[in-house]
Amino acid sequence: MSRLMIFGATGYTGRIAACHAKRAGLDLVLAGRGGEGLDLLGAALDAETREFPLHDAEAIDAVLHDVAVLLNCAGPFQHTAEPLMAAAIRSGVHYLNIAAELDSYRLAGEKDADAIAARVMLLPGSGGSVAMLGSLAGRAAETIEQPVRIQIALRVAGSMSRGSAISAAENLSAECLERVDGVLVARDSGKLRDFDFGDGPVACFPVTLPDLVTIWKAGDVPNIGTFVHIAVDAFPTGELSEMPDGPSAVERHANRYQASVEVTGADGTPRVPCST
Repeated sequence: MSRLMIFGATGYTGRIAACHAKRAGLDLVLAGRGGEGLDLLGAALDAETREFPLHDAEAIDAVLHDVAVLLNCAGPFQHTAEPLMAAAIRSGVHYLNIAAELDSYRLAGEKDADAIAARVMLLPGSGGSVAMLGSLAGRAAETIEQPVRIQIALRVAGSMSRGSAISAAENLSAECLERVDGVLVARDSGKLRDFDFGDGPVACFPVTLPDLVTIWKAGDVPNIGTFVHIAVDAFPTGELSEMPDGPSAVERHANRYQASVEVTGADGTPRVPCST
């Protein structure tokens, strides 16, 4: 089996992923909970489509019978990750998603033993800011012999997609956390600090990002803090469901995400800043 199924294929990011997959020549299945848009996208990409509800485990298992990898692009992931992860384990299918929601990573950790037994990979955060921040943190940590603290910030400019805005809004009330001596603990969400993204210091506020899990797992750095700076026009106001689907390719190019990371060593080595 070598088929890739993209669930949430008609969403903003799902469509981008589907187009890239088609251009790469992958054996592609487009999936979702139904609607005319799925059929239209399938016809445009000459790809098979499959519809199924997430509350029906048997229906999910039936459509995964010939799939090797399932990419979940349907957020908020607090509603979609659990049934699809569970089905992937039952069906022996590798699971990926593009979540930036901490709960999706905790869920993968809870299901880790079952996934290993089924020889299945669970990889939340397989794209987007999580991959970017993790790569930058890893590169910066290489410059310190024994890194013990990583402080990392994301600067978001330009407009979000509708799906990202809805996911972010549903997770804004989540507890503000940091990792201290390897343990996730609560912190003051109002304690801002400056990061330099290459054009001078910018005030960033603490936020719970999944990098508290991914960076720790990848490098075993015991102290991690995550921050974000959101441009004035980046987070929308008003009814989110009425937002445009997402920014155009031109808008994406003009408003790239930026990241800044600072690493401190165990011997008191001065922090090493790095940005991209």
